[in-house]
Amino acid sequence: MSQTQFTPILNASLPAQFRQIRIVLAREPGHPEGDAEVAYIIVAPLDSNDRIDAKLWRAHRDACRIVRQRPDEQDRLGLLIHRQGGGWAFHYDGEAAPADEVGYHFADERFVVGEYVSINEQGKMHTYRVTTVSCI
Repeated sequence: MSQTQFTPILNASLPAQFRQIRIVLAREPGHPEGDAEVAYIIVAPLDSNDRIDAKLWRAHRDACRIVRQRPDEQDRLGLLIHRQGGGWAFHYDGEAAPADEVGYHFADERFVVGEYVSINEQGKMHTYRVTTVSCI
């Protein structure tokens, strides 16, 4: 299993639409208050409607990254990928296709603080809340 060596992102080389988005696990069975330690950090371009911009993603796909954070686990680094048919997913090095986690209707979701998004993780749907969106 190879390890991808991510090239550092030079923020000055990216369009101004790029954002760092942090989403945390929302309330669900087993986590009645949610869990801020179960999170993803997404680096992606957003359009004027706060949705992932597929055109800018295409031009800068190597800069569109994911960090998967879990308590008691090392952070996993991956890429935001655009799947055939228009869906978005997270892919980690060494993992077989299809991608490990799939954003549920991410193409339609707005990434603004307080909004909710869903991710299918190994066949189980989880809801996350957007907690920060910042310029990079």
